[in-house]
Amino acid sequence: MIGLSGKLRASLIIGGQGIRARKLRTFLSMVSLFLGVLAVVVVQAGSEIANRAMLADVELSEGKDGTRQMYLSPEGRTVPVALEVLEGRTDAVAMTSARAIIGEPGVKPVNEGGGPIDEPGNYGGGPRMTCDPSGCRPVDDGDADAPKGQAIELQLVGLTGDVRQFRPFRASQGRWLDFGGDPSLAPRLVLNEQAAKAFTRYHVPAEMRVEGATTNPTPQFLGVVDDGGYQPTAYVRADELLNWLPVTSVSDSNSGPGLQVLMAPTATEVEHVLRARLVAAGTPEDRIYVNTVSMLERMSTELALMRWIFLGMAALVLLIGVAGILNVGLATVGERVEEFALRRAVGTPRLLLAGIVLAETLLTGLLTAALAIGTGALGLKVALMLFGSRFPSLEGVAFPWQAAVAGVVAGLVAGILGGLVPALRAARIPIATVMRA
Repeated sequence: MIGLSGKLRASLIIGGQGIRARKLRTFLSMVSLFLGVLAVVVVQAGSEIANRAMLADVELSEGKDGTRQMYLSPEGRTVPVALEVLEGRTDAVAMTSARAIIGEPGVKPVNEGGGPIDEPGNYGGGPRMTCDPSGCRPVDDGDADAPKGQAIELQLVGLTGDVRQFRPFRASQGRWLDFGGDPSLAPRLVLNEQAAKAFTRYHVPAEMRVEGATTNPTPQFLGVVDDGGYQPTAYVRADELLNWLPVTSVSDSNSGPGLQVLMAPTATEVEHVLRARLVAAGTPEDRIYVNTVSMLERMSTELALMRWIFLGMAALVLLIGVAGILNVGLATVGERVEEFALRRAVGTPRLLLAGIVLAETLLTGLLTAALAIGTGALGLKVALMLFGSRFPSLEGVAFPWQAAVAGVVAGLVAGILGGLVPALRAARIPIATVMRA
C-alpha cells in the first residue's frame, strides 16, 4: 500500500511537471475538452433548476411534497367541527372558501363569475353555475337585472393559520397575514396577483359584499402574493371572516368546495382526532377524502427522461473533447519516446510510465472541469441578474452542487478515456529505443 502510494505521488508530481513544461499543448487540450465538460455542467444545472422551478409552481397550487390534504364535503356540521379542532394549531391549516364582490353596491362585477380580469368576452365566463344530478343551471344571486359597474368579484379564502408552510406563496408587495392577536372587524386581505391586477385596472369603492353576510364590511389590503392561481383571490383570517359571515355560509357548496385541510406529515394525531370528531358529528366516513402530495414521484419519470436526453447530447460534445485530448496525448508520447525509454532503462516500472501519462490527462481534465464549473456558476449568476425578475420561481436559486459533481466526474472520465491509449503506448516503449539517442 505504501509502495502504491509512492508511485501515485510520483506520477502526479511528474505529470504536473509535464503539464508545466508543455503549457501550449495543455491549453489546446483544455480548449478541446472545455465545451464538452461545460455542456455536462449546464445540462445538469439546468435540469436541477428546472426541477426546482416546476416543483415550486406545483407547490403553490397543491402544496409541498409530503403534505397531507383532507377534503371535507360541506354538509352538516363538517366545517364548524373542523374549525374547532384546528383552532390554534400550527401543524395543520384549514382553508374555507366564500364568494365576495368588492366595489359599488347593487351592480354586477366586471368579471362576473370571478374569472381573470383580462379574459376576453365578459371577463369571467358569465354567471356562476351550480350542478346536480338533474343538470347545471345559473345561480340566482338576486342581481340578474343589475347593471355592470365598478365592482370586482373574487374568491375569498379564509385561513386558520399560516398556509405558507405548505404552499410557499411568493410575496410581491406588502406583507402577509398576521395570525397573532385578536381578529379585526375590518377584514385584512392579501390579494393574489390576478386580484391585484383587477384593482389596479379598476379603482372601486372599498365595500365588500360577501355572499351570506347580512352587512357589508370594509376590507383592508395588506399585500400581494403570487399563489400560482388564475382567478382573482384574496386571503383572510378565518376568524375575521366569521365576524361577518355565518359558518354555514362558508360551507356553502356554491361558494367553494367546503373545507380543505393541509397537514404536516407528522400531524397524525390531528388527522385522527379530526376524523373521529367528524364521524361523531354525523359526517359519513366515505365523504372524508385524504391524500398525500407526491408530485416529485409523479414527475420523476418525465424529468429523468428529459435529463438523460440532454445528457446524451452533452456526452457527444464531451467525446469530441476526449478525441482532442487523445490526439494531443499520442503526439506528446511520440515526442517523448526517448525520455520514456531512458526511464525504463534506469528501472522505472511500466505501470509508473503509464501513470505519468494518465496523470497528465487527469490533471488536465480536472483543471478543465474547474474552469467549466466556474464559468457555469458565473453564467447562472449573470442570467439571474438579467432575467431573474421575469421568472419569480427562480428567485434565490443557487448553483446546484450536483452540477459541480457532474463537471468533476466528466473531467475525470474525459481524462481517463483520453489518456488511456497514450498511457498504454508509453508503457510499451522498449528499452532499446534509448539507443536512438
